[in-house]
Amino acid sequence: MYTKLSSVMALLIIATVLLAACQKPTPTEADCSKPEVLCVGLVTGLNGVNDKSFNQSAWEGVIEAQSEKVVDWVRYIETIDSKDIDQNIATLADDGYDIIVTVGEFYREATANAAKKFPGTNFLGVDQHQAEVLPNLTSLVFHDDQTGFLAGALAAQMTKTGTVAGVFGADPVSSGMAFNEGFEAGARYINPQINIITTNYTDGSVMASTDPRWGASTASQAIKEGADVVFGANGKTGSGALIETASYTDLYCIGVDTDQWETIPEARPCLISSAMKRITPGVFDLIKLIREGAFPSGDYFGASGLAPYHDFDGAIPRAVKDKNDQIAAGLTGGSITTGYNSGK
Repeated sequence: MYTKLSSVMALLIIATVLLAACQKPTPTEADCSKPEVLCVGLVTGLNGVNDKSFNQSAWEGVIEAQSEKVVDWVRYIETIDSKDIDQNIATLADDGYDIIVTVGEFYREATANAAKKFPGTNFLGVDQHQAEVLPNLTSLVFHDDQTGFLAGALAAQMTKTGTVAGVFGADPVSSGMAFNEGFEAGARYINPQINIITTNYTDGSVMASTDPRWGASTASQAIKEGADVVFGANGKTGSGALIETASYTDLYCIGVDTDQWETIPEARPCLISSAMKRITPGVFDLIKLIREGAFPSGDYFGASGLAPYHDFDGAIPRAVKDKNDQIAAGLTGGSITTGYNSGK
């Protein structure tokens, strides 16, 4: 009996050792240069990885790809100064990262230059409409005019004063203008006579989305002029507008990019919804396509939509909810257009 048990134990030990020997060790950054190890690195914009907006959403897409075992190793580098962006990208490329994600339209040129400098690396630019198509560069972009349209339509249905406001932390070009024009078109789609106050950050620099004080003061001015619904867009500048609006009573605000109920709890007293760019699933889907060898160079359009109404669900009339669903479907299907012309 003892001999039989000893034999069984010995076999179990041998099987355990063999199984351990067959298991692949967990990859580390040192393995990124190996062809069988897929590494993804992310370079943030100036707001950092916890910006409660673009950077955070993009990083969550990378993390999801790792948790789903689509990739083996991930890392991010926070950009503190815009002049460091080239070096931050080069650091990841030199360390053997297969996919490098950069965030924000201000880094469009830097991303394209890096794609040319490192042709063996795949690049994913979030919210960057590229000027030329490169074989190793894809851009996750969105119909920002449609996102703004959803916010404008919701604002126009919920206003009691007949005045709504949009605060945009971007110069009135590119996505800043698309948000603006979409917001105005969505509001007028509901009420052609509505009073709309929209203000864009006029600095025109990379710092435009990092100024919450400007966002707050601009929202405050619009509220003094009668706005009772405020749409805050573009990074920390837009977040400042939301938080300022939340300091008043009986006002509504609408977030952007992500479900900001989850990311900006200070805005919850007024936050009825957020007009989302679905960045996280977009980043995940693109990384998965790259893993599968189906790299979609050029622009790749992600989805948009309104976030849940959360605590305001009971305050949103059923007719408004149904109208919002109808508008979202119409924008996706093409039966509703925003009138925005990106080429003008």
